[in-house]
Amino acid sequence: MAAPKGSYNCCNQPRWTLRTHLSLAKVLAVWITTLSLLDAAKGREVCYDRLGCFTDNPPWSGIPGRELAGVPSSPAAVNTNFHLYTRNNIRNYQKISASNPSTIKTSNFRAYRKTRFIIHGHLPGADLPWIASMCKFMLHVEDVNCILTDWRGGSSGLYTDAVNNVRIVGAELVYFVNLLEKYYGYSPANIHFIGHSLGAHAAGEAGRRKPGIGRITGLDPAGPLFQYTPPMVRLDPSDAKFVDIIHTHAGHLFFDFAPGILQTCGHLDFYPNGGKKMPGCKQLRVPPGVRNINDLMRTYRSLGCGHKRSLQYYAESIITPNGFVGYQCETYRAFISGACFPCQKGGCPLMGHYADVFSHKTEKEQQKVYLNTGPHPPFARWRKEICVRLSATETMKGNIDVALTGTNGIRRKYTIDKGTFKPGNTYLNYIDTDISGNISKVEFRWNKHLGHVHQGCMGAEEVIIISGGDGNVSAFCGHGSVQPSTWQTLMLC
Repeated sequence: MAAPKGSYNCCNQPRWTLRTHLSLAKVLAVWITTLSLLDAAKGREVCYDRLGCFTDNPPWSGIPGRELAGVPSSPAAVNTNFHLYTRNNIRNYQKISASNPSTIKTSNFRAYRKTRFIIHGHLPGADLPWIASMCKFMLHVEDVNCILTDWRGGSSGLYTDAVNNVRIVGAELVYFVNLLEKYYGYSPANIHFIGHSLGAHAAGEAGRRKPGIGRITGLDPAGPLFQYTPPMVRLDPSDAKFVDIIHTHAGHLFFDFAPGILQTCGHLDFYPNGGKKMPGCKQLRVPPGVRNINDLMRTYRSLGCGHKRSLQYYAESIITPNGFVGYQCETYRAFISGACFPCQKGGCPLMGHYADVFSHKTEKEQQKVYLNTGPHPPFARWRKEICVRLSATETMKGNIDVALTGTNGIRRKYTIDKGTFKPGNTYLNYIDTDISGNISKVEFRWNKHLGHVHQGCMGAEEVIIISGGDGNVSAFCGHGSVQPSTWQTLMLC
């Protein structure tokens, strides 16, 4: 007999077997995985009252070249501070803050001046003296507001954390510029951001957020987690009216142990000494067994020299206006061969502080510029073409040298060529000299190969010197010939 409606009958209940439990477990696992994937696709987001919101959605993470997780630290943790130097306080900075506008009002900041912000990079300890000296050099040559942007709270830990914190620094810079614009009528066109390493990308982030910034200078912008990423993530020409870059240790971190970005990312990209290895810096190799990006970057900062050179070159360029003439070539090899020598009628770009003087600076993007520097301060060098026309009693084997003396009294010797030399032929070479002015004296010498048995003599009939920067030509004439290892003095023709 059927049970009454609504009565309990255990025989009608479902049978909960082990197979049923396993099936339900699989369904639950699928749902959990799906929800977690949806959550991951959505990404994390943090928001701050003054600065807005930050996510870890692509392109900020999860794309090729940007294998990065997480969101930036809080503004309080990054602790971005602004230290103002002016001609009224060259030695000691004044701490100013956009969150406390009265500190700007009572400071030596003046709205009629151009304002240059200098932004350090990851683990900046050893770089800070050079950064401070940049402000002092500027104030010797121009009346500006020079502001050091100190974000050591966000840059002194892991490199990957500092990469994320770049966005906070960029937002803080924009918050500051917006306040100047609002209360002082200050134009963003009068702002110049100078960023080293990660600081270059912080400047780029500020420029992305605030259209109309006058200039951004990237000093060996950081490569790891930025190289070949979308322009939104890194410094690029759209971030300011004029963007100039100095590459001093460009390459790939895991192959070349190079922390700088290799690709062009400005209107003018300067590659001194080819941009990869700087004279005076030891060649470094990736430490064996170290494959973690944070360990590699910390190790490099304790050993590396090339990355810092961009700071040193820029600092010196401030007080040496014509000392870093660059030549527009497609490759460093073409530059070495003299293919881009001398400067064209419109002049050459100047690497460093005076790059904005070049009239064709924004004519197009990704203009490559090459030059050479010295191995130690002063780094500035002046490129010259040396042509030597020989007189000799016979064909000789050996090498020919010239010694140049400048009007400043500096004398330097250079080897022009090695091999076989024929009477009446002309031999040419390019040199990079620390003699900045005109040449007042030229000497010639030749040395024969050890196996050369002839007893002939050789001399220089004429030595022509062309200066690359201004195309100035000087001709020196010689008379007669000399024995090997003997100097012959030439006079202005």
